[in-house]
Amino acid sequence: MSSAQPGQSSTTSARSRHSARMIAQTSIDAKLHADFEESGGTSFDYSASVRVTNDPIRGGDRPPSSLKVTTAYLHQIQKGKLIQPFGCLLALDEKTFKVIAYSKNAPEMLTTVTHAVPTVGDHPFLDIGSDIRSIFTAPSSSALQKALGFGEVSLLNPVLVHCKTSGKPFYAIIHRVTGGLIIDFEPVKPYEVPMTAAGALQSYKLAAKAITRLQSLPSGSMERLCDAMAQEVFELTGYDRVMVYKFHEDDHGEVLAEITKTGLDPYLGLHYPATDIPQAARFLFMKNKVRMICDCRANHVKVVQDENLDFDLTLCGSTLRAPHSCHLQYMENMNSIASLVMSVVVNEGEEEEAGPANSSSSNLEKRKRLWGLVVCHNTSPRFVPFPLRYACEFLAQVFAIHVSKELELENQNLEKNILRTQTLLCDLLLRDAPLGIVSQSPNVTDLVKCDGAVLLYKNKTYKLGLTPNDFQLRDIVSWLDEYHRDSTGLSTDSLYDAGFPGALSLGDAICGTAAVRITERDWLFWFRAHTAAEIRWGGAKHEAGEKDDGKKMHPRSSFNAFLEVVKSRSLPWRDFEMDAIHSLQLILRNSFLKERGEGDLVRTRLSEMQMIEGVQELEAVTSEMVRLIETATVPILAIDVDGLVNGWNSKIAELTGLGVESAIGMHFLELVEDSSAGVVSRMLELAIQGKEERNVQFEIKTHDQTTESAPPITLVVNACASKDVKENIVGVCFIAQDITAQKTIMDKFTRIQGDYKSIIQNPNPLIPPIFGTDEFGWCSEWNPAMTKISGWRKDDVINKMLVGEIFGTNKSNYCRIKNQEAYVNLGIALNNAVTGQHSEKMSFGFFSRGGKYVECLLCVSKKMDPEGSVTGVFCFLQLASPELQRALHVQRLSEENALKRSRVLAYIRREIRNPLSGIIFSRKMMEGTDLDDEQKNLLRTSGHCQRQLNKILDDTDLDHIIEG
Repeated sequence: MSSAQPGQSSTTSARSRHSARMIAQTSIDAKLHADFEESGGTSFDYSASVRVTNDPIRGGDRPPSSLKVTTAYLHQIQKGKLIQPFGCLLALDEKTFKVIAYSKNAPEMLTTVTHAVPTVGDHPFLDIGSDIRSIFTAPSSSALQKALGFGEVSLLNPVLVHCKTSGKPFYAIIHRVTGGLIIDFEPVKPYEVPMTAAGALQSYKLAAKAITRLQSLPSGSMERLCDAMAQEVFELTGYDRVMVYKFHEDDHGEVLAEITKTGLDPYLGLHYPATDIPQAARFLFMKNKVRMICDCRANHVKVVQDENLDFDLTLCGSTLRAPHSCHLQYMENMNSIASLVMSVVVNEGEEEEAGPANSSSSNLEKRKRLWGLVVCHNTSPRFVPFPLRYACEFLAQVFAIHVSKELELENQNLEKNILRTQTLLCDLLLRDAPLGIVSQSPNVTDLVKCDGAVLLYKNKTYKLGLTPNDFQLRDIVSWLDEYHRDSTGLSTDSLYDAGFPGALSLGDAICGTAAVRITERDWLFWFRAHTAAEIRWGGAKHEAGEKDDGKKMHPRSSFNAFLEVVKSRSLPWRDFEMDAIHSLQLILRNSFLKERGEGDLVRTRLSEMQMIEGVQELEAVTSEMVRLIETATVPILAIDVDGLVNGWNSKIAELTGLGVESAIGMHFLELVEDSSAGVVSRMLELAIQGKEERNVQFEIKTHDQTTESAPPITLVVNACASKDVKENIVGVCFIAQDITAQKTIMDKFTRIQGDYKSIIQNPNPLIPPIFGTDEFGWCSEWNPAMTKISGWRKDDVINKMLVGEIFGTNKSNYCRIKNQEAYVNLGIALNNAVTGQHSEKMSFGFFSRGGKYVECLLCVSKKMDPEGSVTGVFCFLQLASPELQRALHVQRLSEENALKRSRVLAYIRREIRNPLSGIIFSRKMMEGTDLDDEQKNLLRTSGHCQRQLNKILDDTDLDHIIEG
């Protein structure tokens, strides 16, 4: 049951419900795991366990899983001591680099001599206390020692090492744990080209094409995005089956997209219960973004730990960590011998404070949640080298960013539809209050997704769609009056779980409801049927004679168990749906009060005062905008829908040498350089369509009377569509920044072939902030301008990893980036430059050493040696001037204010129409009666007043209103 708590946001209450569900689900996971272990994996009835544990009817009297069982389960997951045999593991003391734990196959893999006859003399011996540097060649030992002393050690993965005795190459994959360092060693296969640099830059090349394809997809379709991701991973990894798997709000899963090789059963559209992927496993997926199981039938290898250690090492972050027996059985039943799983982590809707205490209020970051997984299955053992797994992780991060954008777009569209429906319902109320919401179209069933709705009004029942009968409705109302008397309503996905005694008599047709109290006697209900009716059976077998083995942990059995669990539940009511319902509840209450004649005069007077205040504020904002444009120290210009200049402030006149009188009325394309005409034309076309572009660079002609060929001015502009009160686009406004001087410096810099260091380190204020990396991602350049804006000296950052150590999303980073999307985009821009691809300017920002947020444009260029080989990248930052930042801030505030006031004005007009309708109705009633001449004159005067009011209400020209 979900209900809004006073003083608590809908997002916070949803998060609280989810936390409670996670805790309960973990206990269920622990019980299932214990049942499986006790059965030995042979007689375990998975379907029955899921049914009994989750079914509120049959499982309601079962005692909950004991704390002891849950604790043992979590300890086994966190402190397991087995690894997969495709590699070996060493754990080291961080100070001495001596071995404190090792897998039993490590001595053989790392120290065995490969010759048929052993060599004479000593060769390394591996045991507790061994110095790891004695096992590998001198260069490998140096590389390992450097990596082990690095702060963010995982940024350097993988480190290529060679064994001293056999010469075999291994990838060393390092991570820190409490009490030491853990290194996974994975053999480099003979067919591989060993990776010799830090993983991020090199691995990106493997996924570059897939990332480019994902980024080129048009937005607006989650299905298209998921299909594309499945296809790209299928081609990149070569697995037999690739699925995109989404977690729903109640934690159950669904396969949204799938690519398979021929001959495999499809799983597309199948739903799975929350227990199929335990909460503890989901927590690990949030930490370790890629998880590989090479062979579910392979014998696991034990890890031996120093007996003198007073704590157990955790292998949660190890790439070799062995899966649990329950999961291995599940895989084998599916005929999935090998798997590769990538996490898809997206942002939650609400932002929270992060970063240093002295940072600004804008220092916010969004919460993370596990949206789903990209799951790869193979019918035979399969090993994927670490560089390719790293590439898959990067690809999954890019995919997650696009998923976040699609989710935001979906929510925006849903909220727009709800807002539009609310507006229509308000209109219906004004015409036929309140029965219009059930008797006309659209109606209350169009507000939120439901199977039926009921309005109880003045002891009459108005039904739409699938609803309870009258007796059942009376029982529900009586129950609400008795048990929810102090609340204004109820929302639940299960009337049975909410405690309604008659829930079973409703059957599967009515499971969930959202009910709101309008008055003491009037109610409005929405009803939903059980979820099973919503599930697509794509991929399920229905051939005659075929039957699932319910005692095996197989997707078919899981699916059947899920159907039985959800028969008493509907889809949950989402927060934005409840917000819309509560809004309609308030509107209806107001309408009902007015119908009873309460408070009309007060509301009318209040509306009049609000209108006067709104007009005055709009007039003040307009005056301030005009003054700002005329006196701004940044170029501001405006164009109408025909491309003619109708705004030209003093700064742009000064820069171009073209006065205001001369510029007004000219076509804007006549004023820009021919080389920029295409860019400007496209920008104008998009702006007229309402698509506002930002940070567009173009050149505009100058009109110096003393020189025939005056050089052009280079501007970076933001386009803003100008709209009238009816939201019609009437032109485009440009707020610009003159970057001519910076561009001249950058052009000279990128053309230079000799000694560039004198330019980089020159403190000339015209030189922009510049930083750079070598081909391996280590910071190699950091000029004085960069020191000034970041607060970090060159010596602080040189030879640090640019991505992950200097720039990153953690508080420990030198220059913290706001969110994961900006971090991934930085990586893409750098990698595009290293691989020779052209990279467009991008918006970029970071927090300086003092906590100030620096907002700028980032331009990345490759650095080449005389032979034409790429030796690194240069990054240039273009900073917005203080004047431009102030202008943009005032523009945003003005737009928000104007939008707010136009909405208030629309609301006031709606509020006035309702009593006006009552006046019209009364006048028409009086016209049908016997009246004397004086009364007729009063009616005619009333008619004139009514028409005048209608004229005012129909006038949407704010200029006329302001002028009086």
